[in-house]
Amino acid sequence: MGTFQKIAAVVNTGFGVVARIPVLDKIIGKAITTITYTGRKSGKTFSIPVAYKRSGDEVVIAVAMPDKKTWWRNFSGEGAPISIKLDGVDRPGHGVSRRNDKGQVSVKVTLESSI
Repeated sequence: MGTFQKIAAVVNTGFGVVARIPVLDKIIGKAITTITYTGRKSGKTFSIPVAYKRSGDEVVIAVAMPDKKTWWRNFSGEGAPISIKLDGVDRPGHGVSRRNDKGQVSVKVTLESSI
């Protein structure tokens, strides 16, 4: 694990703790949440904090410094299942990552119907 990954792990742990504090959860919960997914190669389950924007049943996660991160690659091609915590509830969905012509990466999550 490189230096960037070590620092990211510490920061992610800190955000995870902060996100579970009831008062702060209401403040940051509209912009930062936790996603859970299974690694394609490892088969391991991972949970990480991410910044997001939601519009109805679609959630977009912008990946900062995508060339330094690997998690989003689990959603390339046809994508993969993902769980995202919204309003305190884990919502299942399907995530697909895309890189635009500027090199920016986002993961678009289509939430499963809650009915």
